[in-house]
Amino acid sequence: MHPNSSRERSRILELEKMARALDPDATERDRLMRAAHGYAQRLLTELPERPAYNHDKSAAAELRQPQADDGPQPIGQLIERFDESVVRPGLLPSHAGHLAYIPGGGLYASSLADYLAAVTNEYAGVRFVGPGSVEMEDLVLDWMAGVVGFPASADGNLASGGSIASLTAIVAAREAAGLRARDFDRAVVYATPHIHQCLPKAIRVAGMGETARRDIAVDENLRLCPRSLSELVAADRAQGLLPWLVLGSAGTADTGAIDPLDRIADIAERERLWFHVDAAYGGFFTLLPEFRPALAGMERADSIVLDPHKSMFLPYGTGAVLVRNRDALQDAHAYYASYLQDTVESEGGGRSPAAVSPELTKHFRALRVWLPLLLHGEEPFRACLREKLELARYFHREIGKLGFEVGPEPDLTVVTFRWVPDSGSANAFNQALVEETHRDGRVFMSSTTVDGRFMLRMAALAFRTHLDTIDLALEVLRQALERLGVHPEGRRPTAAAGGRSR
Repeated sequence: MHPNSSRERSRILELEKMARALDPDATERDRLMRAAHGYAQRLLTELPERPAYNHDKSAAAELRQPQADDGPQPIGQLIERFDESVVRPGLLPSHAGHLAYIPGGGLYASSLADYLAAVTNEYAGVRFVGPGSVEMEDLVLDWMAGVVGFPASADGNLASGGSIASLTAIVAAREAAGLRARDFDRAVVYATPHIHQCLPKAIRVAGMGETARRDIAVDENLRLCPRSLSELVAADRAQGLLPWLVLGSAGTADTGAIDPLDRIADIAERERLWFHVDAAYGGFFTLLPEFRPALAGMERADSIVLDPHKSMFLPYGTGAVLVRNRDALQDAHAYYASYLQDTVESEGGGRSPAAVSPELTKHFRALRVWLPLLLHGEEPFRACLREKLELARYFHREIGKLGFEVGPEPDLTVVTFRWVPDSGSANAFNQALVEETHRDGRVFMSSTTVDGRFMLRMAALAFRTHLDTIDLALEVLRQALERLGVHPEGRRPTAAAGGRSR
């Protein structure tokens, strides 16, 4: 053996010895797992006693020490740092008191699925190398298509969330319409001002920032007005513009309003518009037979976005897009690379997820959907959704009894409300009120602005949120009012514009 070769082998073996620290043996794996599992058990046990929101976020900065180049650190100390600097400051999303934004889940079964997906390191982007993971994604998407009433000709993709799912749909809509750069300043998008911000962002990221955006009027319950849509389309056609895309909501982020999807579908069909439904929040409520009439027309969309990490209570990073015409999705996102020629030539069981989305590297997301569905069955999911609908109606009624001005009766599980003080700025008072609840921290509610009015929001969707949580939220609000010098007893219920007291 050449001397240089011997030295080279010795150097490689020395590096191997150091690198093997990344591949612990069974004993070390057990030790690490005990530390992680022990922490998870303590956290879940302590959740009811921990605050939903910690106003003091200073501990987050302590993450900067130690650094990776300081050498190995004990697992116990690292988990403690994680708890102190990541879990405790700000919002605790796994908490029952997460009543802000559109809360999602973090089902325990999904955490096990993510562990298995990470340990096996399954790749879910190309069918040739991950036939089982891709087949599981297809199975999950077929189930979702059936839930929303899409035909067998539909296709879809599991994405990191509603933002990438929306971008995937917008690009498919652009290509299906045959729009080119020279057309973008004449193309027109129609949506209410309450559409989720990820959709205008997706249009811009798709290179279509020059498109015209028409704000469709809303009714007293903040739902899209079909007559306004028809009038705007007619006016734009008369000017020689290109009406292209209409965006409907199956649950807006501000108030949870559901647009009249069936009537929008009629207009879209007549005017040859691509009809996209943002059902990230409300789409899975169609699992409830009694709720399907409220979502009628969703099944007529050209594309739908769903977020299982919202109303299926799964971990963040679980979104989905469904497109009625599978060719439109595949034509928009197909790719070819010579280094992947084996995967193309060997393709026989169907398309790969990487061919129908912006992602090539793709996490095995399907397992976190498939495992809890088959482990628990559909019925607990239906019960949880029904419970949250009833909790929202209960809160809407009880908050009115306290004397708050209430917004529209909830279509889904968001309730908007505010306190109208006897004097002074209502907006300033309600901003102070929401900040007071944040300092309290036992529950976490958010705020929004509707027609210039600063409103508080209660969103009941976290799977751990139950009746005792809602009662606590009412008590937190009552106590916050008292700390601000207001005693709600005796105040008569009032209704906001566009809403009514019950």
